[in-house]
Amino acid sequence: MYFFLNNVIIIMILLLLYYKMYYYIKKANGPKEFICHVCLTSYAFTWAACVIVDFADIETGCLEEKHKRDHFTQLVGTCLICVPDGMLKERLDPETLESLGLIKQAQQFNQKIVKIKTKLFYKQQKFNLLREENEGYAKLITELGQDLSGNLTSHLVLENIKSLIGCFNLDPNRVLDIILEVYECRSEHDEFFIPLIKSYMCEHQTLCHMLGFKFKFHQEPNGETPSSLYHIAAALLQHNLIALEDLYVHLLPLDSSIVEEHKREILEAKQIARKLTMVLVPSEKTEDKEKEKEEEKNEKPPDNQKLGLLEALLRIGDWQHAQSIMDQMPAFYATSHKAIAIALCQLLHLIMEPLYRRAAVPKGAKGSLMMPLWSKQALRPAESFDDLSRGVFTMLCYLGPHLSHDPILFAKIVRLGKSFMKEYQSESRQDTKDRMDSLLSCFLSIADQVLLPSLSLMECNACMSEELWGFFKLFPYQHRYRLYGQWKNETYGNHPLLVKIKAQTVDRAKYIMKRLTKENVKPSGRQIGKLSHSNPTILFDYILSQIQWYDNLITPVVDSLKYLTSLNYDVLAYCIIEALANPEKEKMKHDDTTISSWLQSLASLCGAVFRKYPIELAGLLQYVTNQLKAGKSFDLLILKEVVQKMAGIEITDEMTVEQLEAMTGGEQLKAEGGYFGQIRNTKKSSQRLKDALLDHELALPLCLLMAQQRNGVVFSEGGEKHLKLVGKLYDQCHDTLVQFGGFLASNLSTEDYIKRVPSVDVLCNQLHTPHDAAFFLSRPMYAHQILSKYDELKKAEKGNRQQQKVHKYIAACEQIMAPVHEAVVSLHLPKVWDDLRPQFYATFWSLTMYDLAVPHNAYDREVNKLKMQIKAIDENTEMPLNKKKKEKERCTALQDKLQEEEKKQLEHVQRVLHRLKLEKDNWLLAKSTKNETITKFLQLCIFPRCVFSAIDAVYCARFVELVHQQKTPNFCTLLCYDRVFSDIIYTVASCTENESRRYGRFLCCMLETVTRWHSDRAVYEKECGNYPGFLTIFRASGFDGGNKADQLDYENFRHVAHKWHYKLTKASVHCLETGEYTHIRNILIVLTKILPWYPKVLNLGQALECRVHKICQEEKEKRPDLYALAMGYSGQLKGRKVHMVPENEFHHKEQPVRSATPGTLQNGPGNTGKPAVTAAASTGKAEEGAVEDSDKSKDKSQAVQKTASKNSTAANKVNNSNGSSTPNSKEKEDKEKTTKEKKEKKDKNPGSTPEAKAGGKDKQKEEKPTDSKEKTPKADKDKRKDDKKEEKSKIDGKSAEKEWSKERDVSNDSKTKEGSKVEKSAGAGSMKSLVPRSEGVESEREQKRRKLDTHSSPSHSSAVKVSMA
Repeated sequence: MYFFLNNVIIIMILLLLYYKMYYYIKKANGPKEFICHVCLTSYAFTWAACVIVDFADIETGCLEEKHKRDHFTQLVGTCLICVPDGMLKERLDPETLESLGLIKQAQQFNQKIVKIKTKLFYKQQKFNLLREENEGYAKLITELGQDLSGNLTSHLVLENIKSLIGCFNLDPNRVLDIILEVYECRSEHDEFFIPLIKSYMCEHQTLCHMLGFKFKFHQEPNGETPSSLYHIAAALLQHNLIALEDLYVHLLPLDSSIVEEHKREILEAKQIARKLTMVLVPSEKTEDKEKEKEEEKNEKPPDNQKLGLLEALLRIGDWQHAQSIMDQMPAFYATSHKAIAIALCQLLHLIMEPLYRRAAVPKGAKGSLMMPLWSKQALRPAESFDDLSRGVFTMLCYLGPHLSHDPILFAKIVRLGKSFMKEYQSESRQDTKDRMDSLLSCFLSIADQVLLPSLSLMECNACMSEELWGFFKLFPYQHRYRLYGQWKNETYGNHPLLVKIKAQTVDRAKYIMKRLTKENVKPSGRQIGKLSHSNPTILFDYILSQIQWYDNLITPVVDSLKYLTSLNYDVLAYCIIEALANPEKEKMKHDDTTISSWLQSLASLCGAVFRKYPIELAGLLQYVTNQLKAGKSFDLLILKEVVQKMAGIEITDEMTVEQLEAMTGGEQLKAEGGYFGQIRNTKKSSQRLKDALLDHELALPLCLLMAQQRNGVVFSEGGEKHLKLVGKLYDQCHDTLVQFGGFLASNLSTEDYIKRVPSVDVLCNQLHTPHDAAFFLSRPMYAHQILSKYDELKKAEKGNRQQQKVHKYIAACEQIMAPVHEAVVSLHLPKVWDDLRPQFYATFWSLTMYDLAVPHNAYDREVNKLKMQIKAIDENTEMPLNKKKKEKERCTALQDKLQEEEKKQLEHVQRVLHRLKLEKDNWLLAKSTKNETITKFLQLCIFPRCVFSAIDAVYCARFVELVHQQKTPNFCTLLCYDRVFSDIIYTVASCTENESRRYGRFLCCMLETVTRWHSDRAVYEKECGNYPGFLTIFRASGFDGGNKADQLDYENFRHVAHKWHYKLTKASVHCLETGEYTHIRNILIVLTKILPWYPKVLNLGQALECRVHKICQEEKEKRPDLYALAMGYSGQLKGRKVHMVPENEFHHKEQPVRSATPGTLQNGPGNTGKPAVTAAASTGKAEEGAVEDSDKSKDKSQAVQKTASKNSTAANKVNNSNGSSTPNSKEKEDKEKTTKEKKEKKDKNPGSTPEAKAGGKDKQKEEKPTDSKEKTPKADKDKRKDDKKEEKSKIDGKSAEKEWSKERDVSNDSKTKEGSKVEKSAGAGSMKSLVPRSEGVESEREQKRRKLDTHSSPSHSSAVKVSMA
């Protein structure tokens, strides 16, 4: 700015002088006055005056007025006083100078000027060149080549060089060239030559041109630039003696050529990858290999001067200029050359060395110290983690995958990362942690862009893989999986070398997988291990794709993975999750009824791999959780397999009776005899699964999501998917929930379980969990709490007596369950608790089979197995002694555990039963009716739980039996069993496939109890004869046990049992005839489950066999799965024929005269809509039973009461002891029965079968005689005779199926006959009276009360019976 102002001022002064001069020239005495004025102003204006005179000379020379020219001449002459002659000679024209007398002749002066200019500008000065006189240059080389180790400095040498130039007239540029040549030969002496060149320096451009000339000299076709030239160029660049832009233009190849070469490399890599994926003939493969070898021999990489300069810059630590050169090239082009990559790695070593020594050297490691760079211009070494962001991270990003050239540097970076992560995790101050977050993101970027790609280029370096895992395991799995995803899906496409590596890895993986079998697992596993150390993502992706196609590869693949590193296992977990989440794969087969086989294969692989190897489970569990959140339940198959394999908890409804019995015992018995395969050594794997669930807080969310998804799958999936698939998804949700809940209950500690599982009311009301699932989850918690409280009370009061222990147990139960009793009240409407007490409801849902009975047979069976094993071990002579000893010790220890567990369970069951005995009186209130009580009990307790699991199905049946055995007040066992067996159509139709298996198992256990009572009179009298559950007076509120007339006798129970069998047959045939898939499938499953106890009657079995045979014929081509079920059941049914008995052996078809009609037994308040037991006493046919139909009218009930009063009068003549028969009366009754049977046999057709005796057309015909049987017994009798005649004419031409339908449809006609017979023989008194009182006629008051009690009350089962009547 100052210079600019100075020039402006000078110009203004010159203008002022110019105009002053013109002013004075016009005057006569102007020149003198002007000179005087200038001299008086300042002497400093003298030189300015010369310039003005020069301008005036040019101007006046062009004027025509001569006087003005004369004035100018006078002015200049006057100026000679103060202006030197030389200044005027430089500026004025020769003619003006001649007129002023300063020169003699203008022409001679012009010639002299031309000669001088020619000499100065156009004549070459003769310097001393080397070829003309070499003495000076020889001395110069000697001066530069002397020993530099002494006190010789560049300043002294420079003075000598100047002397030589002056003495020998040396060319300065040539001297500079010789200095560069000597520097090139002695490139290690940078500290001498750099200051020398700096001091000698003429112009930067000159030095740059000289270096450019040297580089061009080596740009011949076969020329090779020496490394020393690169070094001096790099050193000069580092010290800013030349500019990179000036030198870069002199180097080859051009940038455009480099870009083309890079593109060509990418294309070649893709072509190689394409060739490896193509199927080639072996001859073509050999030809291609030979061509590649020839090309490699012929190709010699051209000399790349830019890369050479870059390498030199990196070696001296000039990162700034090196980065500028690398920015001009494609990404990773420079570092793809090994020399560049190694030079950059060496620079990184030097920079990181101090920090590595301070923070990352492992204990015991020594290593060699590295000398720092001497140059002050080089980057400063890093002393802290913050210093790494100055340049180290940037260098690593430029290095990329080519860090693989230096495994030591790779390990150093990984160790630094580990050290940083430990500091980051231990840091508590938030401000410091925020500052470290940027470094954390840098380390993640380095892992993504450098470490993982470099690992791909390392050849099977397992140590590097483990070292890297030590760093990666400090990250959460979300970060790790993100890195693996980038590595697998993006990294391999960014680098030509990685494209080749990927293709080679896939090719090698194909080679290994083609040869993998069970026999060569070990060698193949080693090959897989070697391949996985470098490129696990590519290898596992191919292996998983093969497993999805061929599930028989799962076992050998799992066995071959034992040579993997920890990092590889983690990558495998990610690859499995990615394969599961593949959006391009359909999780259903094309028929939309079954889950795809690829998903099943991957699920099976998950279970096997995660159990056998220490792989982190958090990612897989979170994936399943996220899928459930999204309303997708397909992937629950994965969780099911993982829990089954890792924890040994197997969920299947195909258990044998022995397995089911073992499952009711303790944990040891379950493990030994409860599963199909004895899964051992699950302690570690189940602990890993538990830790993963607890650490990531996934235990309860998974349970809740499964429970909610189970109920929601019908609504969310039902409209779109096939019903069969929806059922399978529902079963999968339910089974996995049961399995997972069982795992949590058996593996979580009491504190962990209580801490994570809320109470029942919270689960149901706030978390919207279904009641059965809520109790399933909270049941172990209550058991744990009761046992803990019990132990606490035992310690507080020491007492060894059994009675004291029982009291303490009951006290513990009361303390723990009291809040539960209050909590369950909110689960249902207040009306429910009018019949059921909350205590009874909570007791039912909180107990298990473990609490009710001890499976002694299962314990004995497993103990005997262990004894046999010990015996086999002793007899085995080939087994080594050490192994013998270990096996015997194992078997003995298991035997002791089982016996101790049995003893412990026995004590527990005794305590529980004692508790139930004390509680039973307060279980059922029955404020409405016993019928209503049973309805609520079945709806809220039995039916929801009997289909929950196979164990729960057995539990429900055993609980009903237990409530009966406990003589629970207001509990009618007959009603309960009748409701269960009377009509199963709707229940069966609404079940899924697995639920139908469980429901069938429940019915099987119920039938087992009924069959036991039916088979032996003594057993019946012992277990039922004096129990309130078999009272025929349903209105009775108490039970004194003394009135035998109120009890159902054995023979009538056999009639009831036959009625139940008939009802089951009727419901089964109905389901089989519907044609609906679910009806047929479910009833076949149920029938298969109850086959040990049903059918027992020959004609019922034949009817079923006939209908099943028809199903086999109809479904053989249409629905193969139904055909397979039907064929299986048909075969088993034929095998059970030998155990079937004729109907007259199952119960007495024709019974003697009864002393009571069905109307005499009524069901207290609201009984007409409920079953009554005395129906069995009034009929002798298959349709006879103890339950009245729910749609009887008031008139009908009144007619029944009148008949009952008549029969009761007749009965009193025979029995007068409160309705109970004496032994003599029993004998008489038996005799009368036999005589009556003989008479009836004579009336029967001798060749007729039980099936041929039945008649009738349809259900309407069945109902009509029932409605009028008491009103017109004679008409009914005539009608029955007509039916018999028609029946005889049709017997010969009817098939077994028609016979069954006739028998079924004529049921009520036969009832009519029996009713008329009962009226005629009422006075005979041949049968034991079932009337509750022995007085002759009931009072009018009692009859009126009964009339009022005949109103119908709503119930679920009564509606079913009406619809199926």
